[in-house]
Amino acid sequence: MFKLYAEMTVGGSKVAHKEFDNENFSFHLEETKERIKGIFTAKKNMTMSKFILKSEKEFDDDDLFYANGYQAWTTSREFSKHDKFDGLFEPAKITKFTAHFAGLSGDYHFENYGEEGKFHGYTYCYFREKGEKEIKLYGSKSERKGYTIFEVDMKDDEFNIKKDVEGLTLKAGEEYEMFDIAIIEGEMDEVMDKYFFDFVGCKKPKIDHLSGYTSWYNYFQNINEDIILRDLNGLDRASEEVNIFQVDDGYQAAVGDWLITDHKKFPHGMKYIADQIHAKGYKAGIWLAPFSAQVSSMIAKKHPEWLLRHNHNGRKMLGCQGWGGAYTLDIYHPEVREYLRKVFDTILNVWGFDMVKLDFLYSQCIEPRNGKTRGEIMCDGVDFLREVCGDKWILGCGVPLGTCMGIFDACRISCDVNKNWKFELKKSLNINSIVTGIKFNNEIPSSQNAITNTIFRNHLDGRAFCNDPDVFFLRDINIGYNMGQKLLHGKVNSICGNVLFVSDNAGDFDDERIEYLKDFFKDKDYKVNFAEFISKDEIRLDFTENGEDKTLTLNLDSGESNVREVL
Repeated sequence: MFKLYAEMTVGGSKVAHKEFDNENFSFHLEETKERIKGIFTAKKNMTMSKFILKSEKEFDDDDLFYANGYQAWTTSREFSKHDKFDGLFEPAKITKFTAHFAGLSGDYHFENYGEEGKFHGYTYCYFREKGEKEIKLYGSKSERKGYTIFEVDMKDDEFNIKKDVEGLTLKAGEEYEMFDIAIIEGEMDEVMDKYFFDFVGCKKPKIDHLSGYTSWYNYFQNINEDIILRDLNGLDRASEEVNIFQVDDGYQAAVGDWLITDHKKFPHGMKYIADQIHAKGYKAGIWLAPFSAQVSSMIAKKHPEWLLRHNHNGRKMLGCQGWGGAYTLDIYHPEVREYLRKVFDTILNVWGFDMVKLDFLYSQCIEPRNGKTRGEIMCDGVDFLREVCGDKWILGCGVPLGTCMGIFDACRISCDVNKNWKFELKKSLNINSIVTGIKFNNEIPSSQNAITNTIFRNHLDGRAFCNDPDVFFLRDINIGYNMGQKLLHGKVNSICGNVLFVSDNAGDFDDERIEYLKDFFKDKDYKVNFAEFISKDEIRLDFTENGEDKTLTLNLDSGESNVREVL
């Protein structure tokens, strides 16, 4: 079925091969109707750069391809041969500098975008015929050797399976498992159960349902003890449906300096905050970006040897644009590991927080290094985080999903939402809305993208981890949604996810909004039966709620829906 193409550097020369057995390597491929396995054996010392299995597959107008995006924030949905998946958008391409930084959060520097009918996704994919419920899934058992990338050219009838082997070093005689891929056909639930539980080996997540509060989407970093305690008390009228309260970014002196609390904002410290949350009977959550060190942080200034550096020029690597720029700590440096052990021990065991939300994790594997692939590095990072957190809950964010399936307890499945339903410069609320509203890439905050991902990644919930579709809103202050859009977002999140957060001060809510909040937070028996784009901006979502079959139709552009009928 497959043809091969590989590139590598051997003895200082770059070479390419199409043969399964040649002077530099042999590749043993086993193909059945249920599985594809491939073992690569190096005959000489080498550094890999590409490895692709190419095949032919016919695509009709009704055929759909599901592409799971690079990381938690990246657009993930079904595509037809007439769709186009853009990469970096024009505002990002003004200069090489802006293009580089806009591309940090995705795969834009090593994958291709922008041609009609050409798509790619990570770890697993499926094919489906429009209107039909049966799918055919191809899914990797593990990303521990490198990311598995499924790509299609639906115009030219091609289906390729790639391994992201850039930077991989192998010695003569060394074996490397290139692929172990399941092929499973059937209806969605049956296929996903077989893939995640039977093949990947995931176990049911420890978390089934979380509902409560996170501070970010109202105040961003402008939080303090008074705001947090006021909003904690504001949940009292909905307390029977609340079980978690999370403090987000802004409590620390700088990103990276996690144990230096900003005592002007939090004079009693963070243990006091965790104690106040526990006194309400809720679990206490806290945010951090463990691999990031703000340029102005004490950690970055005192320990430049802890920071990742670019392969090509040796300069310190910025892993994200936030906070005026942040470097990335190298998890293979022994002192970094020791520091992070101390950070997590303090937060979880001294301060007493029950859950950590770990963000911007993709920054660890922007470039391959030490002879390891990006996927290998990310898996090592995820394993280390699980080790230092012990049995405490981890909510992942900004992470390639294939590396944390079955390891993290919960995970974001969408980009951040925006406080405006649809960005309009003249109606923007503040500078943050302007910066996040201009679309640079497929990871930028966007309510439409968040809802799309939430719907089309619903199958991960309760299998790979507990789904976090990001927040919904019910407040009227500091928000650019109408009431119909707020109800739509809340309903989609509650159908497709089980980590349900608001950032509103519920103490300001009238009785009607408190009832909406309690209804969205309630742990109901939901099952998604079918989801499909019915036009460019419209999605149909069939689901069962407490045994009753319902259909929700929504327009991503306008936010109009039949949600009031469904409610």
